[in-house]
Amino acid sequence: MTQYWYNVRTHQVEEDAMSDWTQLIGPYETREEAEHALEKVKERNRAWDPSDTDGDGWSDKD
Repeated sequence: MTQYWYNVRTHQVEEDAMSDWTQLIGPYETREEAEHALEKVKERNRAWDPSDTDGDGWSDKD
């Protein structure tokens, strides 16, 4: 079964993790899921910290 990974350095989807694992998010079952990996990360960041309105992992509170 093919797995798909999102490379945070190249911003490309890879099949079967071709790059170093420190650059990858995944695995995902479909290419489409991997293409939306950063959106999922931002959603999870907001769920974890609602004050992180832009989803960058940093609190936006003063």
